[in-house]
Amino acid sequence: MNSHYTYLFLDVLSVAFPFLLSFDKKVAFYKMWRYLFPAMFIVGLFFIAWDVLFTAKGVWGFNPLYITGIHIFNLPIEEVLFFVCVPYSCVFIYEVCNAYIKRDLIRTNAKYISIIVSLICLVICVLFYDKTYTIVNVGISILLVLFATFMYRFKNLGRFYVAYVVSLIPFLICNGILTALPIVTYNNDENMALRIYTIPLEDTLYCLNLLLSTILLMDYFKQQHLKKITQ
Repeated sequence: MNSHYTYLFLDVLSVAFPFLLSFDKKVAFYKMWRYLFPAMFIVGLFFIAWDVLFTAKGVWGFNPLYITGIHIFNLPIEEVLFFVCVPYSCVFIYEVCNAYIKRDLIRTNAKYISIIVSLICLVICVLFYDKTYTIVNVGISILLVLFATFMYRFKNLGRFYVAYVVSLIPFLICNGILTALPIVTYNNDENMALRIYTIPLEDTLYCLNLLLSTILLMDYFKQQHLKKITQ
């Protein structure tokens, strides 16, 4: 395989099996597309804008040896596709967990998990206030988690946390390849310089932000649709 197609291959590989399994009768993920795709589009616009800004500021960069050289908004096309392939795959995991795990295992504790996550993020904000990638990531995590818990009152928050932990496994494998080759390079002056293998620790919160924002919007669109058909 030509190394210039490595990142593109990872994008395709990450979404191939979730897409093929979307038509499984028990999960029937394709039925959620009408809510998922608008949510992915809105969230994707935000993350792509964030990506463009951080790339321009040198927070991270891309190794030309592993990308095709096609760019959109000054980003490699593979990076833009990342915001289609990865959210799709992670939300698929969320729906699979919902279909196969009948009981919401941590529903009563979800609020406390949100509080703990927010407090940890707040401490990180204080300690690493001068690190761009860190402060933006943890700041968004605090806002999202508190909004989902106390304002939107997301009823499947416990299920989200379970799916998030499960989705971290393929997410970290993919990111491990991206950062080990490396395809994506990080400026340690802009993060905590703490790594899981070669992956910046902040990427775990990046995954949370990407997944939670998509699921919240998807749930909102679904609830709005249900209101219309019941009126």
